[in-house]
Amino acid sequence: MPVIATNGGVRVPGKKTQEMIPNDLPTCQTVIRHQFGQIEELQERVNELQQQMQLLLRARYGRKAETLHLDQLRLFGDQSEEAPVEDTEAAPAQETPMPAKGRHGRRKPAIELPRIRVEHALSESELSCPECGESRDRIGEEVSEQYDYVPASVTVVEHVRCKYACRKCQGHVVVADGADKPVEKGLAAPGMLAYVATSKLADHLPLHRLEGIFKRQGANISRSTLCDWMAATASILAPVYDRMKARVLGSRIIWTDDTPVKLQDRAHEKNMREARIWVYIGDEQNRCTVYDFTDSRKRDGPQKFLGDYNGYLQADAFAGYDCIYATGNVREVACMAHARRKFFDSLGSSRKASEEALLMIRDLYDIERATAGAPADDRRAVRQEKSRVILGRFKKWLDNQHLCALPKSPIGKAINYALNNWQALCVFLEDGELTIDNNRAENGMRSIAVGRKNWLFAGSREGGRNAAILSSLIATCKQHNVNPQAYLADVLTRLSANGADDLDLDQLLPGAWTPAAV
Repeated sequence: MPVIATNGGVRVPGKKTQEMIPNDLPTCQTVIRHQFGQIEELQERVNELQQQMQLLLRARYGRKAETLHLDQLRLFGDQSEEAPVEDTEAAPAQETPMPAKGRHGRRKPAIELPRIRVEHALSESELSCPECGESRDRIGEEVSEQYDYVPASVTVVEHVRCKYACRKCQGHVVVADGADKPVEKGLAAPGMLAYVATSKLADHLPLHRLEGIFKRQGANISRSTLCDWMAATASILAPVYDRMKARVLGSRIIWTDDTPVKLQDRAHEKNMREARIWVYIGDEQNRCTVYDFTDSRKRDGPQKFLGDYNGYLQADAFAGYDCIYATGNVREVACMAHARRKFFDSLGSSRKASEEALLMIRDLYDIERATAGAPADDRRAVRQEKSRVILGRFKKWLDNQHLCALPKSPIGKAINYALNNWQALCVFLEDGELTIDNNRAENGMRSIAVGRKNWLFAGSREGGRNAAILSSLIATCKQHNVNPQAYLADVLTRLSANGADDLDLDQLLPGAWTPAAV
């Protein structure tokens, strides 16, 4: 660019505002450094905007799965020259045979399903033998099966309480005891309450849809009544929920995550604000999924729920957990899937570096898949032998890339995230029961994410807590392959008849529940 000398310095032409660069060398160097700094900032801003555009295009038109072909990642696998020989053993998935695929074809109906037997016999004229004319005898049968569906229907159960009186004295009238009702003076039986709760929180049917379904079946049950039934059901089942919470807090490991839900608040300017639902999942000895509702994402939510918990807590890098880790009683376990997602999102702007990181993370997950289902001690031994080597190579790569990557670029943010959480990302090496990521809690939030697209919002704080109680029981039923509707109906019947103080709540948890004998 041409310059024009003046008495006061050097003027750069071509700008509306003439910038004067001083003649003295130190000041000139300072100005040049300032200009280069502005260029770097603008370049970072351009990269950030390009990244946002790519993410938006992918969210709108692209695939949701964060998958890449292994051969594509191997294109930039030249970092293996610096790795020790034992690194070549860190990807056992290439040597592990693929699992056998399941059998194809139609599955037969389950034996547990009720069956209606329909016999198809020959008529009298068809029974006669075409050769001798004698009647043919039955020697066997061929059975074929079909699925059929009997539409659900609302029934009314009449509880008839018989009256008795002394005929001689013409008095002393006594009436037999009636059935125990879950809701005092209510019209809903345990089966109805279980159906409403399961339909809304397991099948994601809002109450206004249930209102229409019942109306088609001839029952005019208002939405407000259904809402009252949901609250009553949660109140009855609260002792079981509290027992599940105690079991989770007794675990060595807890997986947790949160997701936003809308909360109706008349005091807010838009009559709606953001609340949170948190999930807490216990370890294998305490397999329960417990949800908690808070009206904000402040740290006092998990802090109040966890209380004096002592053990491992696997979560994302939410700063609200820092006060819990600061006590020293809770060990932080970070999520490798979150770190991987940031490198995946930076593919558009720094493809080679991102693929190098994804390749090393892929090797870690290959080890996890190869040891899935193995005893905890065996998994820990394999991790110490193979995963630790890969993590050491990954850490060296991060340190080198950190020196040249722009801090505010997508790849720079991914590297900084991994380095800032590095110690917590490596904790899974210590215990075979720990997982490499927090996907267990992420999967636990799926039902909430699907449900909020249907029921849209929580009507009040009490409504949010009621939904958390019922969702906890339903999710734990799914975790143990238990029919949630049958479970809720049975437990509501028992609690209505005896009360929580007279029952063993541990036997009412979905993992230990057995249906009452009919």
